[in-house]
Amino acid sequence: QVQLVESGGGLVQAGGSLRLSCAASGRSFSPYVMGWFRQAPGKEREFVATIMWSGGSTTYADSVKGRFTISSDNAKNTVYLQMNSLKPEDTAVYYCNAQFPLAQYWGQGTQVTVSS
Repeated sequence: QVQLVESGGGLVQAGGSLRLSCAASGRSFSPYVMGWFRQAPGKEREFVATIMWSGGSTTYADSVKGRFTISSDNAKNTVYLQMNSLKPEDTAVYYCNAQFPLAQYWGQGTQVTVSS
């Protein structure tokens, strides 16, 4: 079993920055890929960014490209999402995700609210 715990959400003004963290614990932790997703009120959960656990290759949604950066500290089993130049449309609950060959896990989510 794998547990993912997100932190770092909060209220920020447009143009500001936040850094989200996702700490993983549980079985020997070596996922295939980790990522961040978000869900705004009344909308579907959407992809934000992913990082390959081995090698560090990253992908981003077009809406966050150039503003958000995903990174990982494999020794600490932690993945980060640095969010800069935040916009009101970035307001959502942000979820951490870990994918293994036969399973995936989600964190409980952390709220990010960007005021205009």
